[in-house]
Amino acid sequence: MNNKNSTENPDIITAAILVIGDEILSGRTKDANINYIACHLTEIGIRLTEVRVIGDDGDTIIASLNQLRADYDYVFTTGGIGPTHDDITAPSVAKAFSVPLVIDERALDMMKVRYRDDQLTEARRRMARIPEGAELIENQISFAPGFMIENVIVMAGVPAIMHVMLDAVTPKLRVGKKMYSVTIVYEHPESTIAKDLETLQKQFPEVSMGSYPYFKDGTLGTQLVLRSTNKTQLNSAKSALVIRLNNT
Repeated sequence: MNNKNSTENPDIITAAILVIGDEILSGRTKDANINYIACHLTEIGIRLTEVRVIGDDGDTIIASLNQLRADYDYVFTTGGIGPTHDDITAPSVAKAFSVPLVIDERALDMMKVRYRDDQLTEARRRMARIPEGAELIENQISFAPGFMIENVIVMAGVPAIMHVMLDAVTPKLRVGKKMYSVTIVYEHPESTIAKDLETLQKQFPEVSMGSYPYFKDGTLGTQLVLRSTNKTQLNSAKSALVIRLNNT
């Protein structure tokens, strides 16, 4: 198994996001899910390592999914589980796992909270197609569920629905050490602190240090972001950095 997952370090749980949808690639729809998922995973102790955006092509979905699920502890997909003909995520996931795609009675029962039997049209029943053996992910908004099969979590692309699905699946996830971070605003160009930052990085190898320039109100400045699962080391690195900034 690839060393990007937690086989070698159980304290680190890794994840990838696979965004599926021609509308994202064409620019017709602006993705609103990546940042939300990233923040959520960071908060609960899962390290997002890769994001990939692909179109509604079955072969591409299958190939991407099989690569990512081998590389990471979890893969979160968004998009392509609606009622229309171009919503092909569920059948593609079933093919990736070599399992049948079935109309899941559990999913239909969830949907019957909102729809009468005569309202469960063929299009709506498409949203009850689930790869055999998958766990369902509750959806308290439109009631058509997402699903989780092994380490793959399949969610809707509509942000509000994705949010409730992500909340519903979170208790089922393994998590690692939480990543803590601090941000220091430095109102000078990053070149003036680059050497000091490099020195501190060697002094505190457990702390990731990044510098991100910004331009605001005619002033060029830098956001310095320190991240670590070791809160003690993070605080020590922050103190050391503040001292150097005050002496610059």
